[in-house]
Amino acid sequence: MIEECLMVEFRIEGDDCPLADASSATGTSIEAAPPLLRDDRNVLLRFSAQASDDLIDYLDGDDRIRYLYQSVTDGRYNYRCLSLQQCVVHKLISAGFMVESLTYRNGNAILTGAVVGHEILQTVMETAGETVGVKLQRVYALRATEDASIAQQWDLTPAQAESLRYAVEMGYFVVPRQTTASEVAAELGISKSAFLERLHRAQHSLFTQLFGAADNSRPDDDGQ
Repeated sequence: MIEECLMVEFRIEGDDCPLADASSATGTSIEAAPPLLRDDRNVLLRFSAQASDDLIDYLDGDDRIRYLYQSVTDGRYNYRCLSLQQCVVHKLISAGFMVESLTYRNGNAILTGAVVGHEILQTVMETAGETVGVKLQRVYALRATEDASIAQQWDLTPAQAESLRYAVEMGYFVVPRQTTASEVAAELGISKSAFLERLHRAQHSLFTQLFGAADNSRPDDDGQ
């Protein structure tokens, strides 16, 4: 049994798959599940995004998309459809890359996944090097806590987990702060007030689980 598992993050630029094109044309960030390749070489897609009529209109008008379905959960729109075009991701999957997360922004994709063992890593890296537009971002050892998603581990909604992830990636919690709430909200495609509400709800859930419910009978300390 191979005991070593590595996490690898790629940035994909210039992939002309439907979701990359849709994120570029509409300015919408799209969170996608690993694409499923059928025997007929068409692709089953599952993804989600903030409510956007432009995104729906774009996908409806894309000749590569078939059977577009939409549902709404917690203010976020979820989609399923069939794509007649494969994307760069499938080359990495065929080499042994196991997709964990896939995000499309402004026509580019951030792809994170697992690779079991250095031999598979070498094959994946060779494939990436031979594929136009694929750039390695980082490689690191898988930690045990990463086997469970943040949302499942800390009882967050998908929208709250996404807001926290964007905030961390964009340096919102860094001192001094590298971005503003408005800028993070713009990347998420929501208003500043909606972002801050999600952030505060997520923080409340995290802090409550870390430190337990507040004891209201305890007197306030002078130092707060």
